[in-house]
Formats: sequence, C-alpha cells, structure tokens
Amino acid sequence: MAYITLNKKYFFNNLDIIADKTKTKDKIALVLKDNAYGHGLLEVATMAKEYGITKAVVRCEVEAQMIKDFFDYILVLNDFPTKPHANINYTVNDIKSIDKFPHATKVELKVDTGMHRNGISIDEVQEALVKIKKQGLVLEAVFTHHRSADELSSEWFWQNEEFKKIKQTVRACGYEDIRFHSANSASLFRHVDFDEDMARVGIVAYGCMQLPHAIKVDGFKPILSLYASKISSRKLLKGACVGYGATYEVQKDCIVSNYDFGYGDGFLRSCSNNYETPHAKKLLGRISMDNSSFLCDDDELLIFDDAREVAKNANTISYEVLTSLRGYIKRIIL
Repeated sequence: MAYITLNKKYFFNNLDIIADKTKTKDKIALVLKDNAYGHGLLEVATMAKEYGITKAVVRCEVEAQMIKDFFDYILVLNDFPTKPHANINYTVNDIKSIDKFPHATKVELKVDTGMHRNGISIDEVQEALVKIKKQGLVLEAVFTHHRSADELSSEWFWQNEEFKKIKQTVRACGYEDIRFHSANSASLFRHVDFDEDMARVGIVAYGCMQLPHAIKVDGFKPILSLYASKISSRKLLKGACVGYGATYEVQKDCIVSNYDFGYGDGFLRSCSNNYETPHAKKLLGRISMDNSSFLCDDDELLIFDDAREVAKNANTISYEVLTSLRGYIKRIIL
C-alpha cells in the first residue's frame, strides 16, 4: 500500500531555523490545521512536542481535542466550543458571533486589516471589546492575517501599520497584558527584528514555503515523502496506449507498471501525462481513482519528496498537493 514518511531530522532542522528567527521556540505556534497540512495531525504533534513546541493552531474543536494533551496552548481558528477549555482559545471572526461563545471561554479577537476574509473591521474594535466583556469572555489576544506577505509589494508594510493602530486602540481600552500576533510563515521571514508575541508558522515548518528570490530564506527541507507499491506490470509494444482515453502512446517497447496511488488518494489528476518522479520515472496517461501508471518496473516507487515539484506540474501550490493526501494513508516517522 502507498505510505508517507516524515523526516524528523528535517522537521527539527526547519524548527531550528524558525526558532532562530523568533529568538525562542516559545514564540512558535505550529499550524496543524487540516491534518497538519496533510502530514498527519498526531504524527506531527508528537514530533513537535518532542522538539519542545508548546503552542499549536488548528481549524476546529475536533482537531483541538485530539491534540489537547500535546500542547499548553491551542488556538482554534474557526469553531465554537461546547464549553470552555483550560488550554484552548477560540477565534472571534465576526462581531455578531460574540454571543455564541459560552461564558468564560478564552477568546482571541481577529481584526481585518486588509485580507477581507475573516475578522471584525477596524472600526468595530472598541464595540467588540465591550461585547466580549459583557458576554463574560476572557480576551487573551488580538491578531490579524497578512494577504500578501509572500509577494514583494508594499501591502505587508501597510497592514503592519494598520495593526499598530489596532494595538494602540486595544491598549487605550485598558488591555495592557493582551498578546498580539500577525506573522504567518512568509511574514515572519519579512521581519528584520521579529518582536511580536508569537508567529503562526505552517508551510515553512513543513519545508515547502516559496518566496520571491529577493527574500533570502535558506536551509529548509521538505519533511514529507510519498511512496507507492506496484500492483501489476505489463510489457507494451511501441504504439500501445495507456489508461483512460488512450491519451498516452508508448514510443518504444517497454515495461509499464501500475502503482496504488491515484486521485482518490490525493494524486491531483491535473498531473496526468505531465509528471516525472524524483528518480525520473515518467507518469503515463491519466491518473485513475486508485492507481497510476509509470514507465517503471520497481516494486516500490517514490512518487514525490517535495510537494512544490508536484505543484508545478499541477499548476497549483504545495498547500493543495499536501492537504489532498488522504488521512488513511499510513504515515511513518523516520
């Protein structure tokens, strides 16, 4: 069966680089949403705890409950609690949602500084603070999210200036001990001297961040590799066609093998007829639901060890390649 390996040495290498940038591992909040970007929630949480990471960010309460014993602090980005939890904070994404949180829930107020996706508007900050207090919630942090930190434009600077104004407003309302954070993976490495209370790092920790060459970031290594096992082989003569639609015609007599990884497992179908493995094994024809064919006769095949290379073939981003990997695929920590 197809399986995934996670290289702990590479993961720790990436965290070392991040910790050097944040000046302490205590400011690293590892983003583990969507099955840890496809790497495996529990597997990555286990490695992160071993390294000494104490903070995590997830999408929903189900994910938070699965890893609540691994971390001292967990931020839920988009969900409501059934009851307050000692080490789980919940995001306020809309001023109208404040009354949906149970009394005494620990919350973090998200402010929209230009992303225009989630978060209250800047002119709603004071009203939101009043409503949070009236609802009996425990406000622990205020944060925002950058929309263009991975692009060379002035927008990153502009949003930082907007967030500075928000910090001033919150402090003027009497919240002196509130934490503030805005840095995602790309934003962290735009900072010359990082001084926020934490950085929410996802793709950079997994070694697949892509930034313009002008932003120098070296040393990161992808930690995930995906392997598939051979189901069958056949000798094909020149002119034979492979797979649905007969979209690939072999150019000479060859051996073609079928491997147990298809679009049903997360192999993006847009890679069909357009992908070559790290060991130069060519994908032939269309990717099927449960398998795919390669010009290869090996019993085991490395499909990829850098999601960015697959993304190039699929005309997408590494995030989609990784999060498409199904949760049932076995993950092995090396």
